[in-house]
Amino acid sequence: MTSVEGRRIPATKAHDVFRRPPPAGSGGAPAECGAVPLILADFHQISRTFNRLNLKEDLNGQGDQNIDSSSQCTCSVFWCAHKMPVKKKRKSSGSEDASMKKCRISSFCRVQTASRLISDDSFSSKKCLAWFYEYAGADEVVGPEGMEKFCEDIGVEPENIIMLVLAWKLEAQNMGFFTKEEWLKGMTSLQCDCTERLQGKFDYLRSQLNDLSAFKQIYRYAFDFARDKDQRSLDIDTAKSMLALLLGRTWALFSAFYQFLEQSKYRVMNKDQWFNVLEFSRTVLADLSNYDEDGAWPVLLDEFVEWQKTRQSS
Repeated sequence: MTSVEGRRIPATKAHDVFRRPPPAGSGGAPAECGAVPLILADFHQISRTFNRLNLKEDLNGQGDQNIDSSSQCTCSVFWCAHKMPVKKKRKSSGSEDASMKKCRISSFCRVQTASRLISDDSFSSKKCLAWFYEYAGADEVVGPEGMEKFCEDIGVEPENIIMLVLAWKLEAQNMGFFTKEEWLKGMTSLQCDCTERLQGKFDYLRSQLNDLSAFKQIYRYAFDFARDKDQRSLDIDTAKSMLALLLGRTWALFSAFYQFLEQSKYRVMNKDQWFNVLEFSRTVLADLSNYDEDGAWPVLLDEFVEWQKTRQSS
């Protein structure tokens, strides 16, 4: 008799302890006492295989050492299972995890941001109308009080030239007033439905003053915009104020012309005189050397040239 793990089995079966059991139907049924050791031996083999597979994923460079120690193990399979390292999930470095996490978050945010930008970039007529009613009175017109609040909200003084360019864009008929139709038509052309969008258009509105064609339109528009609708001409004070706004920074002779108007007998300025002042400012040199006295200039400008030459000679 031979003792295996404290149990006695016939000697003739001792050499079969770690053999696989014969296939079913072979007629050679294993000894009852050898069944457990055979199963343990197979499980031991499986555990060693898993152990090696686990060690292949070891990222610390200690795989060879663990393989050697496990290959020498001859103890009980339960002890081996207890000592066998628990298989761990493969982990990336902290920087890789952070990078991957950041990538996922960035990807999500980009989609959301793009969606938000598309939404923000679309002009809303409904929003534009609601914006209009923030300043309009019961008569559905933005009047002096509403205009003052509007200028305050957009951060522009009422006398700023941007307001004149904006009125031109809205095709406003009366100074200091915006009707609902003018507002909706003009703001739609500018694609502005809120204060922030209009503020974003300030550079564009200023650029119109540097375009010769656009400036000429604005200048001509200003005459009808500023005059009283029951009058065909501008009163001289309004004319001086509008000229200061439009030509004060660009016309070298503006200061002299303003002084001339101050001391002249003129109380109004008609449309022909108004249009010709712009042409005069663009074509006549500051020293008046190229002024053609026989030209088709209004008497107003002939008198100004004579007055200015007298001042220069004295």
